[in-house]
Amino acid sequence: MATTSTDQRGTWNSKLGFILAAAGSAVGLGNIWRFPTETAENGGAAFLIVYLICTFIIGFPVMMAELSIGRSTQKNPVGAFKALSNNKFFPFVGMWGILCGVMILSFYTVVAGWTLSYVFVQFFHYFGFESLATLFANPENGWVNALFASIFMVTTILIIRGGVSDGIERATKLMMPLLILILLMMTGYTLTLDGAMDGVRVYLTPDFSKVDGNLVLSALGQAFFSLSLGMGALITYGSYLSKKENVAGAAAAVTLSDVSIAFLAGFLILPAMFVAQFQGEQIFTDSGALLAGPALIFQVLPTVFDQIGGIFGLLLSVTFFLLLSIAALTSTISLLEVPVAYTIDELGWKRKNAALKVGAFILTISLIISFNISLIDHIDFIFSTMGLPIGGLLIAIFVGYVWKTSNAVKEMESGHENFSSTLVGKLWPFFIKVVCPVLIFIVILQLLLS
Repeated sequence: MATTSTDQRGTWNSKLGFILAAAGSAVGLGNIWRFPTETAENGGAAFLIVYLICTFIIGFPVMMAELSIGRSTQKNPVGAFKALSNNKFFPFVGMWGILCGVMILSFYTVVAGWTLSYVFVQFFHYFGFESLATLFANPENGWVNALFASIFMVTTILIIRGGVSDGIERATKLMMPLLILILLMMTGYTLTLDGAMDGVRVYLTPDFSKVDGNLVLSALGQAFFSLSLGMGALITYGSYLSKKENVAGAAAAVTLSDVSIAFLAGFLILPAMFVAQFQGEQIFTDSGALLAGPALIFQVLPTVFDQIGGIFGLLLSVTFFLLLSIAALTSTISLLEVPVAYTIDELGWKRKNAALKVGAFILTISLIISFNISLIDHIDFIFSTMGLPIGGLLIAIFVGYVWKTSNAVKEMESGHENFSSTLVGKLWPFFIKVVCPVLIFIVILQLLLS
């Protein structure tokens, strides 16, 4: 097996740098356009409560497992499974996680490019270049998709080439506070507009009559996907952690950061939707469901900014799409780092060369998708909707029954010597061996049967 020097792998300079990077991996477009409408359509605060419970009984334990695997071995997902067991199956689990990340990044780059292209759309609208605005706003235009996907990938490659501390950590230390600041500013302004309080009421009023098996499964899926579990990103990020760091504390900080940003996004998106309705825009589908996804982000919300008009409306619209672009970029960074870490560890590639070659390979797939965007739904279902829960289930089984929770607890005691005597330390083995596998399996079964 090829070996690589520590300086090629890199380490985090600080605990804050790791938390911001890992939170950035978790925070993405799904937090901003999926979570708020999931909440609104599934009983408001009732869904929120179930989501929080699912996040902390499944997401948090699996995140601890992934981080402990990574830090124990200081390796990528494939190398980590090889180092911890002679079992020949689980390195393929690591490879599956890497493949999922690669394929998710291939279409995520295209979607992220849409958020960036809409920054230009807002300028074109403002200055009266309607033909250019229409051209850049068309998701079916392969050349525009390819252009902005390329810009996004090149930016991601440049950050990854900088390394863990000088690339990923430095970038996320800038982007995450900026993302939160923009989110707070836009939320504060949106809440002053007519119709906003209707959105707040829909968001925060619990309707417990809607709590059923489907709602629980929906909340469980949202919790799992929003934390970037099951694809090796947190194993990789954990491999850069110092032995002095508290794994459980770091996992808790990342989980809380992700949940908090998703919760805050709800105070922007739902009120903004009802502001749009107040201004005469349709926010419900013909079936009565709230609009979600691209239809929400690229059709409904821009009308709010158009109604405001003037330079202030332009500033708000550009700021909003920059917010989405930053959220997307923090995710693309972690998605690219996983296969790059694999090539560094297992193939002995230099970081700069690895980032360029792997990024170029994934961009090639992105360019194909740019001209065939119908592929997005198929790739998303296979590698995200199905792939990530399968990866998370197998990681939980590996830690619970192959590597053994006792070894994982010993790893977590490095940085927190009394971990095994804490409430989390006592409960975590049971959750990772029983609760998490059972519930994740139910999610997978439900997905297969639906």
